[in-house]
Amino acid sequence: MNNKDFLSTTEVANALGISRIAVFNKIKKGQLKATKNGRNFLIARKDLPVVLGLVLGEKEKALIDQAVTKAVNQYGETFRLLGQD
Repeated sequence: MNNKDFLSTTEVANALGISRIAVFNKIKKGQLKATKNGRNFLIARKDLPVVLGLVLGEKEKALIDQAVTKAVNQYGETFRLLGQD
């Protein structure tokens, strides 16, 4: 485990512009994936774009897919007619 591969809760809090307590709450709620190292939590640097919302995670992709499917099912004919213009 390389220290450059992980960020501390303080570093993540600074990157997100929130408090360390808010970072701990996100970890507890499962919104932020972290690894426990002794008494500290470490967040993988590779996960930071997902946390910052720069990249969509699998959960977000699934929600978008559900919304698109629902819209097509409800308004498919309308979309088809609008596409003809």
